Amino acid sequence: MREYTAPGGPVISDEENLTDVIWAHAERFGDAISFRRQVGDTWLDVTAREFAAQVLDAAKGLLAAGIEQGDRVGLISKTRYEWTLLDFAIWAAGGVTVPVYETSSADQIHWILSNSAAKAVIVETAEHRARVDEVADRLDLRHIWQLDVSETEGAKAAIEALAALGADTSEDALHARRRSVQADDIATVVYTSGTTGRPKGVQLTHRNLLAEIRACVAAMPNMLREGNSMLVFLPLAHVLARAISLMAVYRRVTLGHTPDPKTLLDDLARFRPSAVVAVPRVFEKVYNGAKLKAHTAGKGKIFDAAADTAISYSEALDAGGPGLPLKLKHALFDKLVYGKLRDALGGRCIGAVSGGAPLGTRLAHFFRGIGVTVYEGYGLTETSAAAHVNTEDALKIGTVGKPVAGTAAKIADDGEILLSGDVVFAGYWHDPEATAAALTDGWFHTGDLGNLDDEGFLSITGRKKEIIVTAGGKNVAPAGLEDAIKAHPLISQAMVVGDQRPFIGALVTIDEEFFPTWRDQHGKPAGATVADLVADADLRAEVASAVDTANRAVSTAEAVKEFTVLPSDFTEAAGEITPSLKLKRAVVGKNYAEQIEGLYRS
Repeated sequence: MREYTAPGGPVISDEENLTDVIWAHAERFGDAISFRRQVGDTWLDVTAREFAAQVLDAAKGLLAAGIEQGDRVGLISKTRYEWTLLDFAIWAAGGVTVPVYETSSADQIHWILSNSAAKAVIVETAEHRARVDEVADRLDLRHIWQLDVSETEGAKAAIEALAALGADTSEDALHARRRSVQADDIATVVYTSGTTGRPKGVQLTHRNLLAEIRACVAAMPNMLREGNSMLVFLPLAHVLARAISLMAVYRRVTLGHTPDPKTLLDDLARFRPSAVVAVPRVFEKVYNGAKLKAHTAGKGKIFDAAADTAISYSEALDAGGPGLPLKLKHALFDKLVYGKLRDALGGRCIGAVSGGAPLGTRLAHFFRGIGVTVYEGYGLTETSAAAHVNTEDALKIGTVGKPVAGTAAKIADDGEILLSGDVVFAGYWHDPEATAAALTDGWFHTGDLGNLDDEGFLSITGRKKEIIVTAGGKNVAPAGLEDAIKAHPLISQAMVVGDQRPFIGALVTIDEEFFPTWRDQHGKPAGATVADLVADADLRAEVASAVDTANRAVSTAEAVKEFTVLPSDFTEAAGEITPSLKLKRAVVGKNYAEQIEGLYRS
């Protein structure tokens, strides 16, 4: 059993909590720009002093509304400035934030708010309010506040309503409540994505999140440097985006929020961040979009040569450094291609953080080669986000890095990754059986499989519960194959099947953004949909090339022998993927049982 412990864990006193930093910054750096708030196409500066005052007003309102220490408050909203403001306000009032994805159905909202026994909920829109209202008679909610309220609805917006409600509450009373919160008190209950059943409420304490913040800030001092800027566009209900946002606040990195991935490139150009945090799919789209644009403009050969040079340059950095010819080629393409790619990220981006799924070695080398290193990490909701991360001083592409400071990792005899340290959660909300199953002798059983090298770098090899055993007895971890297939720009999702079957097969969906370009380039009818072309020879040949590429990395017994192209993508509405794009295999298997059976008819 291999084990590695990262030294130098952050020291956290028992009296600390996450809100301390807000008032410390307001007092010492009051005029510093803590946030840039998006209003239409304009970004408005918010100073540390202004932010603290707004948190204070909202927290006083929560106090006046009867929120007691430890009460849970739901928060349903897209990524926006008010999300972070209210998160701190709930903590300052002694409450516990319960984030809910804004895409959640009424039934999902009911489960989370009822299971957590939330006393109040803050929603963003009338649509969100309607979903809550649909199940409100089965909840014990004392208050429902709405962020966006029109004049015709005859109510004050949540921030304004809370400020008015708390007008007569003294600052001393608020600060007395705030200071009563200790490091080991619960800060948030974050519900898992529920890929294999009902979502479980992960209890994260102030200590958990403070340990995560301080360990990761120490790991990336240049990217998270005071005065830098960061744009967050992932859902803040996801622990990765939330933890990174907290790091920015803690480190006095100017933070911006944008809710719509469709406007991301425009927002990046206007905000011009020093760093971004994203899931691999975003980096794939940046690369694929640039490649498509170049090929469409007749500059495909230049782009492909530039991409190969960037990858070779990055690989050379790990092998003694690039030679003079490669340096010269790299400098040429930096002027012709790489600078334009960096401009697409705002022109000032020095690095990025990726998590949630493997990025892929080739793509990681490409981005480092163009001058924007993507630091891959690994963690779960139960580990307050990153438990492992590649850092500025310790980077090994193809791995998810070493444990963050103060965290220990080991590989069990069956290959499962076990983790311990202050970032590991306090247990599942009101679920002692699940807690006992997940936490043994201080070690969290992640359910993931991996390898740990002598230096502590971790490589993820699969998911324990997702191992496929073919009829021939071959164990196959599907995640690696699926990620390799999805690397093709035309493919959105892939699900590998074959449990107790004679061979491995795959269900493949098509990227709806890339499809029209592919269709036009291949002379298909202008109005043709994916459903119209699932049996098209050219489309199947394109998918087959992606499958063949993925198969080269595995043995013959593990390779995909047959695939089918589905007429539509997996959707969250159908329950097939989570808000963070994880596959719900059981649901997909049920929804496409006929197509799976079709793979094995011969």
